[in-house]
Amino acid sequence: MDNDLKREIIIDNFKNPNNKGLIDDESYIKEKKASDSCIDNFTVQLKLDNDVIKDIRFDGEACAIATSAISISIDKLIGKTKEEALNIINNYLNMIENKDFDKKLLDELIIYEDISKQPSRTKCATLGILGIKDLLDK
Repeated sequence: MDNDLKREIIIDNFKNPNNKGLIDDESYIKEKKASDSCIDNFTVQLKLDNDVIKDIRFDGEACAIATSAISISIDKLIGKTKEEALNIINNYLNMIENKDFDKKLLDELIIYEDISKQPSRTKCATLGILGIKDLLDK
């Protein structure tokens, strides 16, 4: 993927993130995630119905990489079964860690394929999706 297109996708999802803003609904489970090395912190809400992700929401303060990564992840995961979502998440984490992964599962998340070249940014690219994974693992 072209670097200009990657930048455009990241900036668009940073400035206009999808599903930002928490809602007061007890049917959602909630998780807080914070980086120990920067300002990135999220509260993530997830709603499951019969093992299908019905909604994911988030709020918090974070950099462009962290915000765009959770925004794109949410788009990719809503509507998936718990098993499908965990497969996508594990493939994404494998990509970030330079392990074998299935590109076809990741769609736009592939824009972070080279993030490991900037080790300090890998935490940014994984903070939100690890929050989602923690909720799915509960």
